[in-house]
Amino acid sequence: MLIHLDLPTFWFSALAFFWIGYFVLEGFDFGVGMLTPFVSKDEVDRTLALNTILPVWDGNEVWLIVAGAGTFAAFPDWYATLFSAYFLPLLLIVIALATRAVAFKYRTRSDTERWRSAWTWAIAACSALPALLFGVAFAGIYRGIPVNGQMEFTGDFANLIHPYALLGGVCTLSLSLLQGAAFLSYRTTGGVRERSGRLSVWLAWATTGVVLMFVLATEWGVNRGIIPNWTATATIFLAATAAFLAYRGKESWTFLASSVTIVFFFISYFAQLYPDVLVSSTKPEWSLTIYNASSSHYTLVVMTVAALLGLPAVLFYQWWSYRVFRGRLTRGQFEPNR
Repeated sequence: MLIHLDLPTFWFSALAFFWIGYFVLEGFDFGVGMLTPFVSKDEVDRTLALNTILPVWDGNEVWLIVAGAGTFAAFPDWYATLFSAYFLPLLLIVIALATRAVAFKYRTRSDTERWRSAWTWAIAACSALPALLFGVAFAGIYRGIPVNGQMEFTGDFANLIHPYALLGGVCTLSLSLLQGAAFLSYRTTGGVRERSGRLSVWLAWATTGVVLMFVLATEWGVNRGIIPNWTATATIFLAATAAFLAYRGKESWTFLASSVTIVFFFISYFAQLYPDVLVSSTKPEWSLTIYNASSSHYTLVVMTVAALLGLPAVLFYQWWSYRVFRGRLTRGQFEPNR
């Protein structure tokens, strides 16, 4: 059966699935990290907020590893051109993610206020940077970057930073902030819950506006069309729905709506990008596609068998970890013994 399957399309869809899984799970993860200094009044609040993600943040990053490794194996030319073009942004993302991991561990190595506050702000900054830069990169991939007929990047850093790319970065950043605020209000109690709930209302409306601007910029400025497709329209509707639910105080439903908004945002992105994987702004015919950038059919067959065997274990682990650590956290769990 695999012999006759369109494996490049299958692996493009699989990578879209992995990226969507990463942005949904790491979205609230980044959001909590960014918002912790702003929804907390003291060290107990900060510990409470961060402990909503401490048991799961490293597991969420498995999706990034799988997406990156899958891109390297299934579409090596896409991987090579992408990393050549976005070397500096990707390096900054790696540094931010590594620093963030260190910050989670080192934050509790001292009881001094200055030490813990410094690492808390490091978590916030290193959560914001990837959330922004991933959006910049994905928007640039769709709009196009200078690539020649040999699939080589021929531009410079200035070709990667433009208003559309920055708008894409603000969009992914705001989606993460909204999802993080909704997650905090859903998983905590007391002051953190109340402040996160109020913040989620404002973030939801702001995110709806940013998503609307990005969708219109994509349709009018890049696609040269008039009416966005149904997945992009659904993304706007879902963001507005999250805002309405946040206003009504429906915490779990707000989190669900914000998560589904991210799903549809990236479904729309990958559906419109297909069959390209990297658009050439030099000549459209030099764009990298799922066919001219893919590995051999035999390689894709082996990868497919391995993925079908291994993916259920990853999904089970993810489900089990969230099941074990479900439920609200309270200040009393983190107040020092007196």
